[in-house]
Amino acid sequence: MSARETAAADAAPVGRVQRKRDRRIQEILATAAELFGERGYDAVSLEDVAERLDVTKGSLYYYFPSKDQLGTSAIETLGNRWTERLEGLLATLDGPVHDRLRRLIAEHIGIAVRDYPAGLRLFLVPQDWPEQQREVIKALRQRHDRLFRDLIDEGVGSGSFTVTSVDSALRCMHASMSQSAVWFSGLRGERLDAAITELTDTLMMLVGAVPGPGPRPA
Repeated sequence: MSARETAAADAAPVGRVQRKRDRRIQEILATAAELFGERGYDAVSLEDVAERLDVTKGSLYYYFPSKDQLGTSAIETLGNRWTERLEGLLATLDGPVHDRLRRLIAEHIGIAVRDYPAGLRLFLVPQDWPEQQREVIKALRQRHDRLFRDLIDEGVGSGSFTVTSVDSALRCMHASMSQSAVWFSGLRGERLDAAITELTDTLMMLVGAVPGPGPRPA
């Protein structure tokens, strides 16, 4: 066996171990984010996370030595993943600003309802959370807000949108999107699709965009 083949053989098990470790970390972070969103930061302990994962508390310490570190990592992971999906969508879109904003809103609601129903609660910045987590959440919210703000600013500047103020429109928009997982929790299939479309149309009216007749995809 050549030196190159030997190195490849040695690296293969290490690669599998690292991938397994990465998957485990992502599972822990997703579970922690879900619990923090459901109950709030103070009401969740490492024991709660371990119980939901059906593992020992000691196994969590192997990856995260403290609740604060786990909480920060969970918030960063979920927030970055969510925003990256929205950024990725925008990178593929062109055409009228009305269409781009509508697609962004619908995508955001879909992620909230289908993928991370408890996740949005993490980003409401409760004042009793530790300072470190509040600062992380603040930075993530600013990055996320910028995606919507830039489109609304563009639409207002071009005359495509009419708003009482950009800030007021954004506050109402984010408040409604943050409740979508609660409002639509019992819906599935076509009923859920219709609810997402209806809420998207309603939020587009915040910028003066009245939906036209006929069906519109979410």
